[in-house]
Amino acid sequence: MITREKAYGLIDQHIKNPNMRKHMIAVSAIMYSLAEELREDPMLWEVVGLLHDIDYEEVGNNMDHHGVKSAEILVGLLPKEGLHAIKAHNERTGVKPESHLDLALIAADAMSGLGIATALIMPNKKLAEVKIRSLKKKFKDKSFARTVDRNRIMYCTRIGIDYNDFLVISQGALQSVSRDLGL
Repeated sequence: MITREKAYGLIDQHIKNPNMRKHMIAVSAIMYSLAEELREDPMLWEVVGLLHDIDYEEVGNNMDHHGVKSAEILVGLLPKEGLHAIKAHNERTGVKPESHLDLALIAADAMSGLGIATALIMPNKKLAEVKIRSLKKKFKDKSFARTVDRNRIMYCTRIGIDYNDFLVISQGALQSVSRDLGL
């Protein structure tokens, strides 16, 4: 399996947009924390989160291939379950989420968007300022971060993590990489 360091090397090769790079780091941090909570393999989950959008700039507007192209790039670098999770995180691929890894990636992907958007409206634009009550309020406000699919965040319940606990785990994970995110 690919190491975190080699995964960052792949990101350097494939992703130029700094915001996409930050998103990938954010998702990887949430995935690592979820794996620890569920007693899964944190290194696998972290790398899957880190590389899930490795094809984003290559597929452009053809989002039907997003995830499938990532899996093609990562064949031989990730185990089969990691490749499946990456394909399944984009429902347009037709690959159905089955495992905890699949479902966690979907939830973490969406949660990173809500968490970062919430930090960006704080007075100092810092994750440390974001309280769980703020996340809950912004979750309910459908006009806030409109592209964040709240139903995907709720996939956390399908892996046995309560919504409130998921917010706490995710927020802690995002704060752990706040320097990398510039927040």
